[in-house]
This record gives sequence, structure tokens and C-alpha cells, in this order.
Amino acid sequence: MQMQFTLAPEPEQEARERGRLLFAAQVLFLKGVVAMAGLPPADRIEVCFAGRSNVGKSSLINALTGRKNLARASNTPGRTQEINFFTTEGGPYLVDLPGYGFAEAPVAIVKKWQALLKSYLSGRATLRRAFVLIDARHGVKAVDEEILQLLDRSAVTFQAVLTKADKISKAELERVIEQVKGALAKHPAAYPEIVVTSSEKGEGIETLRAIIATLE
Repeated sequence: MQMQFTLAPEPEQEARERGRLLFAAQVLFLKGVVAMAGLPPADRIEVCFAGRSNVGKSSLINALTGRKNLARASNTPGRTQEINFFTTEGGPYLVDLPGYGFAEAPVAIVKKWQALLKSYLSGRATLRRAFVLIDARHGVKAVDEEILQLLDRSAVTFQAVLTKADKISKAELERVIEQVKGALAKHPAAYPEIVVTSSEKGEGIETLRAIIATLE
């Protein structure tokens, strides 16, 4: 039976408060990793953020944590060439993955960090959920399908997060949401709730905080 996809509901008050407290506390950059040997100890659960270049990962992480420059945003596609780990107080690691797809970098470097991405997703037992960011202006594209298939094969539960929802009309957003639902239906690792966000307007940020804070 095909899974039914819906928009993530507003969080319950307890979950909302847990999310608020988690991200009101200190969140620190721990390290950037360029090889599996450099990963920090797997002593807590972690969540990762994946998305094609310039989808708004850094902006979303900054919005979640309420810090303007925790994750460095760049207008240059492919600037993030390592796995960046951030620590939360008593909560999970937040993991910013290299952007995939088009990147202004030598082919050899692109291949190296794509291989690192695949190794991390398939080999990190403490990874509880991958948040796959999809630009609301474009929906799921062919380059996104590659990462979704990799997550399926790695048996990593992933949840789609639409970014930049404030950049399009409500009607266009509804159309894109339907396109995303259809694309996700083909992926067994997809979590059935989609989060719609705007880092600039704050839309969906409380919901995403609550989701992260209540993962076990």
C-alpha cells in the first residue's frame, strides 16, 4: 500500500517547549570532517541536513539555532566540502552535509566528498534521521533523486523539508507540495510528514525544532 504523505502538524506544547529549550541552549561548532576516520565518537544520536547546493542548508541551521553565523552560508555552490558537526546541550549532533549536485569545484574534489557523503550515510549507526532540503521554488529534481535512493539503500529514515517557501505564491507552493508527495511515494525510507519552512520568515522552524528534540 502506498504511503500517504501529509504536512507536519503543529507540534504539541510539550514537544514545542522541548524544541525551544534545546535550541535556546548553547549550540557549538565541533569540527569539520573530511574522512570517516575523523568522525566524532558515536556517543549520542545525530540528525543530518542534506540538500543540493544553495538549497539553504546553512540558513536553515542558523534559523534553527537562532544564530546568524553558526553555519556559514555562501552564494558559491559547493563551498561546503566537509561534514560539519555541531553539538547541542544534552541533545543530538547536528550534522551539515556537503551540498550535492552542481558545484564549482574540481571533479576529483567533488567525487571525494560525494564518496564521503555515501560512506557517512551508510555507516553511521547513530544517525536517526536525515532532513533532505528541497527548494520550494523547484520541487524534487533529478539530482535530489540520487540522494533519496542512497538513503533508501542505506536504510536511513529521511524527512523532506521544503525551504524558501516565502519566495513563491500559496498556489505555487501547493503545486510543489503535491509534486514532492508524488516523488517521495517511491521511496521506502521517506518519513510521511513534510515540513514547510522559511528561514527568513521563521515558518516551520518551531516544528522542526520539536521534531529534532523528540527523536530518540
